[in-house]
Amino acid sequence: MKKYVAALDQGTTSSRALLFDGQGREVCCAQEEFAQIYPRPGWVEHDPRALWQSQLHALRGALQKAGAKAEEVAAIGIANQRETALLWDKYTGKPVYNAIVWQCRRTSDFCEQLARTHGDMLYERTGLRADAYFSASKLKWLLDNVPFARERAQKGELLFGTVDTYLIWNLTGGRVHATDYTNASRTMLFNIHTLSWDETLCELFGVPPCILPKVLPSGADFGETDEAVLEAKIPVCAAVGDQQGALFGHLCIEEGSGKTTYGTGCFLLVNTGKRAVRSENGLLSTLTASLGKPHYALEGSVFAGGAAVQWLRDGLGLIASAKETEEIARSVPDTGGVSFVPAFVGLGAPHWDPECRGMLCGITRGTNRAHIVRAALESIALQVFDVVHAMEQDLRAEIARLCVDGGASANDFLMQFQADILGAQIVRPACAETTARGAAYLAGLYAGVYKDIPSLRGAAEEADVFFPQMSGAARAEKLIAWEEALGRAMYRRSR
Repeated sequence: MKKYVAALDQGTTSSRALLFDGQGREVCCAQEEFAQIYPRPGWVEHDPRALWQSQLHALRGALQKAGAKAEEVAAIGIANQRETALLWDKYTGKPVYNAIVWQCRRTSDFCEQLARTHGDMLYERTGLRADAYFSASKLKWLLDNVPFARERAQKGELLFGTVDTYLIWNLTGGRVHATDYTNASRTMLFNIHTLSWDETLCELFGVPPCILPKVLPSGADFGETDEAVLEAKIPVCAAVGDQQGALFGHLCIEEGSGKTTYGTGCFLLVNTGKRAVRSENGLLSTLTASLGKPHYALEGSVFAGGAAVQWLRDGLGLIASAKETEEIARSVPDTGGVSFVPAFVGLGAPHWDPECRGMLCGITRGTNRAHIVRAALESIALQVFDVVHAMEQDLRAEIARLCVDGGASANDFLMQFQADILGAQIVRPACAETTARGAAYLAGLYAGVYKDIPSLRGAAEEADVFFPQMSGAARAEKLIAWEEALGRAMYRRSR
């Protein structure tokens, strides 16, 4: 008897697997971390084999936790870190190089030049800015710098994919080379209006179309697992980029509904329905998850969200765990004048300054650990404010309510400060694993485990709502200080 839907949540620092029951409720979760590789400053890589093995171990671990057998799983859905680029041998499955991670800045110079010459054309076709964040320039780098890669690619001996494609290829024993609309829309090679790979863009980046995967809706037939992998043939019924997966997990399927995910970075998406909104404020247009033709969304990406807290722990040794930041931040009434701009790898939306670097300012002899910890948490919410403000201008509408998820959303101090600085309601569901839930919902709906979207709303009920409490004057003071800190960080870089 089929009892479960499995969601594979392949993230930037760990791979997780979750089992959901027939009502869409989480049953159990298993997680395995993997190494981050930093060959040079600004370069970030992953070992593709470590990604695959950690994800496979997590899935087996979840089955073991639940006391379940693989044949009891009705469908598998995959959510993945987006933009990360992989290239592997079509016949052996051996990667030709490490995966180049979405955070990697090695192609920044090329993308800055590209923005000057082809920026408008790229935005019109892809909804994206010419930035090293996206996959196309990473793939070009692989083809240009890995010995014989370009020649082999032109012969059709290599395959390209984002992480979802690589997992699907391995799960199916190399029989399926496919991706979905959401992941394809983040490569800068996919035309979001024609819903197809763009020949002009492939020529621009020197990418042979024969290495690109087939593109399907997020809920679709992605083959079935090879018995050598899981000792059962399980249908793979969904693939979705993590942020679009979270949007679907919140059931934000109506125009105007949106969410923020607080992970390594922060990602805000608002569903714009059947229209692709052209941003005049540094935001992106992207595609939403669907079981058919997708809708569009506006997106703003903050590069350093939870990464700021990780730096407090691993870089400065100020905290032992992320959990304790809430109590530490509450131990002081404010930041004592300290502002923190966590531009470790530049600034994302709406500023798009890849060369800007982090800054702590306003430090005095009275500054202590608590002030810096509080400033780090506030910096996450302030970066999200910049994205929301830009989005409201593009939409010509107020965003009065946001759903939230991700690890840092468990921090009540951060969520209250976010509500205060936005002047908006922040809604945190009981299940914070919204990305995985979105992948499970898509897979379960396609496989017929779940009847329809209304039947899932009971499993996605709201839990906590944070209402704004800060005075208008205090809010204005915070925003002025933040703007001054941003100006200093960006000015220092430009000198």
